[in-house]
Amino acid sequence: MPRYLPEPALRHDYTPKTGVLLINLGTPDAPTAQALRPYLKQFLSDPRVIEIPRLPWWLILNGIILNTRPKQSARKYASIWTKEGSPLLVHTRNQAKLLKGQLGEMGLRDLVVDYAMRYGNPSIESVIGKMREQGVERLLLLPLYPQYAASSSATALDEAFRVLTRLRNMPDVRTVRHFHDDPGYIAALAAQIRKQWQYGQQPDKLVMSFHGVPRFTRDKGDPYYCECQKTGRLLAEALHLRADQYVISFQSRFGRTEWLKPYTSEVLAELGKAKTGKVDVVCPGFVGDCLETLEEIAMEGKETFLSSGGGEFRYISCLNEEPQWIASLAEIVRNNLAGWTEISAEDGHQRMARAHDMGASS
Repeated sequence: MPRYLPEPALRHDYTPKTGVLLINLGTPDAPTAQALRPYLKQFLSDPRVIEIPRLPWWLILNGIILNTRPKQSARKYASIWTKEGSPLLVHTRNQAKLLKGQLGEMGLRDLVVDYAMRYGNPSIESVIGKMREQGVERLLLLPLYPQYAASSSATALDEAFRVLTRLRNMPDVRTVRHFHDDPGYIAALAAQIRKQWQYGQQPDKLVMSFHGVPRFTRDKGDPYYCECQKTGRLLAEALHLRADQYVISFQSRFGRTEWLKPYTSEVLAELGKAKTGKVDVVCPGFVGDCLETLEEIAMEGKETFLSSGGGEFRYISCLNEEPQWIASLAEIVRNNLAGWTEISAEDGHQRMARAHDMGASS
């Protein structure tokens, strides 16, 4: 294999472009055991995801897990698969398209906006290659994980930098590390929840369920737990909730290692046993609905709560294509592109005119 990837044909008659690459976790190509096996192998072979010695893990992964889990996971994916495909892929693709349109309305019209998956397709390598063909010489990498974790944000950036080290002609690069306390993101979450509450009473308890990670990662300095707590606190403040009206929990345990607590499954079981009348669950760590939200929470979580004696369960969907979220994402991008891009003169004049009119009318 050559050391460097092929470069686009040399041209002198083009204007260098700025690119924005949204990166999400990934998804299998189909809800089948055959499609799940390579996807899970790529995912579970990542040392950022599984932090145990390589040799024993290789034996466990290839000898046991990849011979049993693909079939089990395929059934779960089949339960949430849509006509358009994987929900996560659909939402991420839509977010990239809507983001480009929103940035255009803000006067940033010449950006190349695309998306890639850390595991599965479209791969980060293929999309960066496509963006280079489009003349991208400045690249903003934006993992779609609000809270930073080594097993999510860091591994997405690892893969992007692995690809970049194979480019002979590297672009300028910037990264968005996290946006867990971004005011626009918090406001979009609060608006999403309030919208659901307009159609029914406020619940007795709001459960904010975040993706789980092993406890030892926190002990070793991963800021994920603290960032989840801050997101939860800011969201509760935005909703004017008392401490007894919400709980922060963590889902998706794997293996026998202790993970961040409290576990969402146990929280829902306890709320059910306490005969809680109405529970809403929201997943602030996900900006697009996926297997973890639609199957693990909306289906399994509901069953846990109801079978334990609870009353009414409601899952509040992720931000997905909500206009307020897309607008806040565009602001995050614009702020991180400062100095790389300029708002067109036409849009600048229009903004100044609108500001003048607002001032005159106040």
